[in-house]
Amino acid sequence: MSGVDIAKELILPKAGTMPKSLPQHILENLNTAVLLVDGDLMLSAMNPAGEMLFETGARQATGQPLAHLLPHNQALLEAMHQTLVSGHPFTEHGLRLGVPVNRWITVDCTVTPVSRANGNSDLILEINPIDRLLRLAREESRHDQHAASRAVIRGLAHEIKNPLGGLRGAAQLLERELPSETLKEYTRIIIHEADRLRNLVDRMVGPNTPLRKKPMNIHQVMDHVRSLVLAEVPAGIHLERDYDPSLPEFPADAEQLTQAILNIARNAVQALNQEGTIEFRTRIERQFTIGQKRHRLVVRAEIEDSGPGIPEELREHIFYPMVTSKPNGTGLGLSIAQDIVAQHGGIIECSSRPGRTIFRIYLPLDSKDGGGRAVSGTTAEENGHG
Repeated sequence: MSGVDIAKELILPKAGTMPKSLPQHILENLNTAVLLVDGDLMLSAMNPAGEMLFETGARQATGQPLAHLLPHNQALLEAMHQTLVSGHPFTEHGLRLGVPVNRWITVDCTVTPVSRANGNSDLILEINPIDRLLRLAREESRHDQHAASRAVIRGLAHEIKNPLGGLRGAAQLLERELPSETLKEYTRIIIHEADRLRNLVDRMVGPNTPLRKKPMNIHQVMDHVRSLVLAEVPAGIHLERDYDPSLPEFPADAEQLTQAILNIARNAVQALNQEGTIEFRTRIERQFTIGQKRHRLVVRAEIEDSGPGIPEELREHIFYPMVTSKPNGTGLGLSIAQDIVAQHGGIIECSSRPGRTIFRIYLPLDSKDGGGRAVSGTTAEENGHG
């Protein structure tokens, strides 16, 4: 039985009321928002999923124009007027819907006309949010791409480190045979550059030390990073905090998480170019899906900056090794941060537009082990740094 079939049985003379029946029970437990509107596009009834979507009660909204719930969707309202005239239903896939409290969501939307016994027509509006499905699809795609790139990098690292070891050893032997300190200086340069390249390759491969988890407070990590950054930034950059004090401790490797958040914060400092604001923020998320697992509680740690945003051409690749918009950057900071967060079973997402770039780290509170999948995302407010 579809939402339309159920809703047809629930068209009642009294607005907002539902009969105690099996169709009502099903309707009340649907994840799809179902709204009944009359011929003047006034709301007659709404199921609990609709109340959650629009963050309002059915009794409060009943009798109000639908335009109050959809203030930014004049095209949809006009299409609904056309449906009342033509009697033909329609469906929109991937519709960007503006809802109250300045939120935008992506939905599949179906409008179906139904006729009453008195000859008047009503409309049943089904709204199915698909943001979560889209995010999961992005995560899946990026996980596959990241896994492929990591496999290539590990192979290259092996091929590079072997000859580097031979080169360094030969330079050390040569240094012992050379009589002149001037000539020995050249071999020291060779040894130094070989070590530098080896360290670079190790950083490309990412952290390979096992996590040392113990109960920790994410705010202590954020404050430690903030103090480190504060010692480095010029006077024109301001650091702010907005923490949720209710966040509990959870098991994690504080040292590695410090490194991940520090990499992101330094990235923000470089993007600001001497002036601007960086804000460290924490919140709690409930019933949040990471990969294929739904977690009851998830910590969300954010680093927001007021910089120019990430260049559009880098948006989809900022977490890949060696991708950077900075002349002297290695492009490894965000890649390393992603690997560390993934080991904790979490993800990093980024949304960016000029004047506002936010990196969000999601860490499950109920995670019993690391070994999470290396997934990340860039969402579109989007245009950011690298």
